[in-house]
Formats: sequence, structure tokens, C-alpha cells
Amino acid sequence: MLNQVMMVGRLTADPELQETENENKYSKLTLAVPRNYKNENGEYETDFIPVDIWNSMAENTTEYCKKGDLVGVRGRLKMDSYEKDGEHRSILKVQADRITFLSSKAKNEPEPAL
Repeated sequence: MLNQVMMVGRLTADPELQETENENKYSKLTLAVPRNYKNENGEYETDFIPVDIWNSMAENTTEYCKKGDLVGVRGRLKMDSYEKDGEHRSILKVQADRITFLSSKAKNEPEPAL
């Protein structure tokens, strides 16, 4: 079986380093990935993909990346389940195996249209 995802997009917020009860470090990101085709209104749409990163990869990403930075993510799809207001819910996420820092947003570059 194969479960592999590769994508390039921009961070929608500054990464925040967190820690589990077992002292494992992690960060949850959202990656804005534009589609490569236009919708019926002639506009490009963007998908917002949740990404989980762990340990030293989370530490490095939190230290060196900020909102708007372009990053590459290689990982696998993972279905998480949880309960909210007594209702069972699921969310499909990417569990990152590798993060590649592609570029920092230029200081004079306008905010991305997300």
C-alpha cells in the first residue's frame, strides 16, 4: 500500500511549538495550496490543508518560518477522530515526514490573498 503526499504552499499563520504530556514537541500548521485551474468565475481557488509536524522538525519550522513563507511538505494522509459537543467528527490531515523551506516572504511583498 502507498500513502504519500507532496505539496507546496504558504503558511497561513506563524507556527507555534507545543509539547505533549510525554514532552514530545509538535506544531500544527495550515498550508494554503492554490489549485492550478480556474473556477467557473475565472478565479483560482485555494485549499487549506492541516499539517502536523513533530520533534526537531517542529522546532526548526517554528524557529525559521513565519506566516506567508513558502514551504514544501512530504508526508502521509492521516484521519483523526474526535468528539465535539457530543458529536463524532473526523478530519483528514497530513502527517509531515519532511518540511523544505523554499522561501521567506519578502518584507515588501503584499499579504497573500487567502
